[in-house]
Amino acid sequence: MSKTPGNLGGKLRRARTQLPYLPKVMALAWAAAPAWTLAGGGLLLAQGLLPIATVYLTRALVDGMVAARATGGAWPNVRHVLVFVAALAAVLLLSELLKAFAGWVRAAQAERIKDHISGLIHRKSVAVDLAFYDLSEYYDHLHRAREDASYHPAVLLESTGSLLQNGITLIAMIGVLIPFGVWLPLALVASAVPALVVVLRCTMLQHAWRVKCTPIERRAWYYDWALTSADTAAELRLFGLGKYFQSRFQSLRQRLRGDRVRMAAHEGLAELLAGFFALVVSGLVMAWMIWRALRGSISLGQLALFYQAFNQGLGLVRSSLGNIGRIYSTSLFLGNLFEFLRLEPKVTNPPQAASALQTLARHIRFEHVTFRYPGSERVALRDFNLVVPAGQVVALVGPNGAGKSTLIKLLCRMYDPDGGRIEVDGTDLRDFDLESLRRVFTVLFQQPVRYNATVAENIAMGDVEAAPSAEDIRAAAAAAGADEIIARLPGGYETLLAKGFTDGTDLSVGEWQRLALARAFLRQAPVILLDEPTSAMDSWAEADWMDRFRALAAGRTAIIITHRFTTAMHADTIHVMSGGSIVESGSHAQLLAQEGLYGESWRAQTQAVS
Repeated sequence: MSKTPGNLGGKLRRARTQLPYLPKVMALAWAAAPAWTLAGGGLLLAQGLLPIATVYLTRALVDGMVAARATGGAWPNVRHVLVFVAALAAVLLLSELLKAFAGWVRAAQAERIKDHISGLIHRKSVAVDLAFYDLSEYYDHLHRAREDASYHPAVLLESTGSLLQNGITLIAMIGVLIPFGVWLPLALVASAVPALVVVLRCTMLQHAWRVKCTPIERRAWYYDWALTSADTAAELRLFGLGKYFQSRFQSLRQRLRGDRVRMAAHEGLAELLAGFFALVVSGLVMAWMIWRALRGSISLGQLALFYQAFNQGLGLVRSSLGNIGRIYSTSLFLGNLFEFLRLEPKVTNPPQAASALQTLARHIRFEHVTFRYPGSERVALRDFNLVVPAGQVVALVGPNGAGKSTLIKLLCRMYDPDGGRIEVDGTDLRDFDLESLRRVFTVLFQQPVRYNATVAENIAMGDVEAAPSAEDIRAAAAAAGADEIIARLPGGYETLLAKGFTDGTDLSVGEWQRLALARAFLRQAPVILLDEPTSAMDSWAEADWMDRFRALAAGRTAIIITHRFTTAMHADTIHVMSGGSIVESGSHAQLLAQEGLYGESWRAQTQAVS
């Protein structure tokens, strides 16, 4: 790790570009909690002015005590002293009350801001293209944005508020010090210059280190997940991977820890030198003022006033430097948040978007479609052509990597093709309103999501906007062959499918697939897209399910992606894919008669089964 910035001037210029994020955070604070923000501003002003009253009351109290002693404790003088004592006590009590109230306000404001920013991140995560999830840079952005959003905005607001409060008090203290000597405020500020340089330098180093180490932190998080997740628990034990992952995790943590410790050591040494300089300056100033008091140039009350003002000024300067460092640091880190929020999807609605049709009247057509995934040099589809007539059940078969699952993602417009066009009833997908287009399809993806929710909720998520009834959910479960599985669960449709929660349970891979099928069937869309719907079924369950599926798909268009020819054989038309193109097409009988790739694979599968 570099011990010093490679180009301090360049880093300072870069740092200045981050400072505009401060107004953006203030705007976020106002949007999230306007009332709390106003209350916090008022409290800052009051807390900033109270120390001034404390200083002047202290001077009056000391002078009053001197006067009372000079008169032998005459009651009028003692009464004045008591008044000042009462006033000082009242100010100190008010300071404590405001401090407690301000803490409550900051906590309420911080929670609202945190939730508001989490909402922004969630909306952006849902809005960005699926292509972003193919890029490691996206995960780096997301990692930093999520981590920074948890506390940096609150730290920035608190530090800014403290800086403003300290600034108000410091200006007043400077006004108190000027009558003692114009150079005194300058000495106060000069004593803080080395500390300011240390704060800025260390902050830049920490930010640069954080950006550089994000991939390492994410990898350490992955090993931590692998060691503690139920998804990996069985293999970890079977293959003895525990020590292996522990070693990898500890190796990364040792690297991160070593860097942090070295930075802390350098920062501590620099702060020690800066603090020594400030101590020397303040010591010289105090020695000069004591010498003046001994000569009778100032009274004891004035000396007490000066000591209070200068000592508080030093404390305020140190506190302000800490606040500046935190503001600077959080401004740099919040650049990650706003950089993430600036991500814009490329798959968007056209200026004059057409509403998708409620039914498929003619066909779906892929015309000379070429596509490669972002960041990949391998072509997933090359000059691909396919026509799926309305009302037919079409099967797509072929080896892994042939591009079958890619068709579903393109058809649902998760991506746009690099070349060619995809039409629904003669209209390019890119001309449709995106939301209405996606409602044309219901999909079972190859790796369906296992939601931590009840059985009924898992199925209902297929069409939450329609608010499906209990009867709709039961009908979808029956169509998918999941009703018998659900009947065996302890709570039926209200069983919680989340083993990590109280009273939760889990399903087998095949049972989860049936539930995902029910979720897909619930949505009454004109086009059904199924990716490996029978991969986790035995042959008896497969045959039973296909009979029910043909009845369910009557009047609708269906595309089934499968490796199982015993599933594909029930389709009206079968297309064989290889290398991103269709190489054979026909019915089951026609393809067997051709004795091509389909026929060879059919014989291989049936021989393996027999």
